Amino acid sequence: MTVVDIHPHIISEDTDRYPITPLAGKRSEWSAKRSVTVEKMIESMDAAGVDKAAIVHSSTTYGFNCEYAADAVATYPDRFTGVFSVNVLEPDATEAMLKWYDQGMTGMRIFTRGSTFKEPWLALDDPRIFPCYELAGEKQISVAMNPTNHEFDQLETILKAFPQVSFVLDHLGKTDFTDGTPFAAAEPLWRLAQYANLHLKVATKNFVQAKDGKATSESVFGRLVSEFGANRIAWGSNFPAAKGNLPELVAIARDGLSALSDVDQEWILGKTALKLYPALASEKAAAD
Repeated sequence: MTVVDIHPHIISEDTDRYPITPLAGKRSEWSAKRSVTVEKMIESMDAAGVDKAAIVHSSTTYGFNCEYAADAVATYPDRFTGVFSVNVLEPDATEAMLKWYDQGMTGMRIFTRGSTFKEPWLALDDPRIFPCYELAGEKQISVAMNPTNHEFDQLETILKAFPQVSFVLDHLGKTDFTDGTPFAAAEPLWRLAQYANLHLKVATKNFVQAKDGKATSESVFGRLVSEFGANRIAWGSNFPAAKGNLPELVAIARDGLSALSDVDQEWILGKTALKLYPALASEKAAAD
């Protein structure tokens, strides 16, 4: 099985070459205390049995300066592609997208909120962003984003308007599964399953929370696969933002998915990622 991580972060120790310029002006605590260089990331991947990764640029460390992630992709193209961020509200946003795309970064992330600022700073369905979505469709750039269910109406608008774009919902949109089967509180997420261009990213926190309340890993991930299909779900470690080493985070994911079929696990742990980021796919490990 090819294992691909679509949500690791890397942080350089060289702050002169890669200055700290966090979005909203406040650096994330994890990036200061648990930073991992690209070299350490490769060591961690090898120890954890992770073959390849789509490095997600850290907005809470570098703002919109994606140089470190881009340099990592250029240095280790056999292991990585990159997921860049740009200010999608700026008139030159598409030019910025092409800059990073031309450097081997084949995904984009619209980071609307995070640990350093809780309220979204933009609306996903703002018409000023539409040229970015159009370019993403033309270049087959997967677009990850992190809305919660409060912004799912915005997400639904762009899913309808840009069916040619592969959108990736980070962290399951922080959906609450604690009420247990049939997961009535998750209805906003189930409603989005009808859009074939929406993919789900399941990260470490999702596996931990799948055991909260009346939920179980078997019931949560069984329902997710039933609604979306395993070929629209991909694993992301969120290492090192998530506490623990990468082998531990892989073990958490494997345990959470253990009730699924081997085929479904293969999709979630690797094949869906290769579909979203085909630059990572080799002839030997191409997505079906």
